[in-house]
Amino acid sequence: MQRRRLSPQINVFNFNMKIILSVFAFFLVIVIFSSCLGQANPVFIPIPDSRFNQPLKTFEIDVRNIIETEDRTAVDFLPEWLNVFLNGGIEAIERLNSFNGKYVFIEINEGDNFSVLNRWAQFFSSTQNFPILTASRIERKMISAAFFYPDHEYGEFFERLVKNAHNAVYPGAVKEDTYWVKIKTDNEDSASEMYVFFVLYSIDKFIMQNIINNMMTQTINVVTPTNTQAAAINRLRLNFFEGF
Repeated sequence: MQRRRLSPQINVFNFNMKIILSVFAFFLVIVIFSSCLGQANPVFIPIPDSRFNQPLKTFEIDVRNIIETEDRTAVDFLPEWLNVFLNGGIEAIERLNSFNGKYVFIEINEGDNFSVLNRWAQFFSSTQNFPILTASRIERKMISAAFFYPDHEYGEFFERLVKNAHNAVYPGAVKEDTYWVKIKTDNEDSASEMYVFFVLYSIDKFIMQNIINNMMTQTINVVTPTNTQAAAINRLRLNFFEGF
């Protein structure tokens, strides 16, 4: 089969079209770049921050892998809050009548040393450990609400608020319960067992919201956000407790 050869005129036409399109693309980039520079708020392309490359910590347990529980009962008789948590997360616990009007926090630890884990759970405190849970939850909320990255969206306000949450006192925080289960973990090469400990805390929503609102006010008074950052902070404050 013979190949058709393009005529010289067609080859020249294609070459000229490539030049025209390349020049057009170049000037289009210049126009866009120039328009961005002329604006009060130039287009911002965020550079990923290593802190936000890691996924939020989640924990899932297949109840079929539970081989022992704290009270040695069947898996069907796990505490209601734990059973609800394993199936629906924190939000599902907060919908229970027993936790109506409260925010719920759960800390999880796992390993094969029962004594160490048990000691950790017993000494988990509202003064030292609970603020870490609260600060993490505040940070997650700010990250999820930010259009770009929180450092750029809220400026110094972001870092200072998280630090203040770590150092804050939370009166009314109650250690509701602790519970552990033993699970089997199957790998390709071997099967092992480990303990998983849960610590359940709660705090009245009204109290927590007042603490966070006061914390935000104190933080905004010591930072100097730009107009854009101040607008983002105001939006955050208006909607902060939706889905918190």
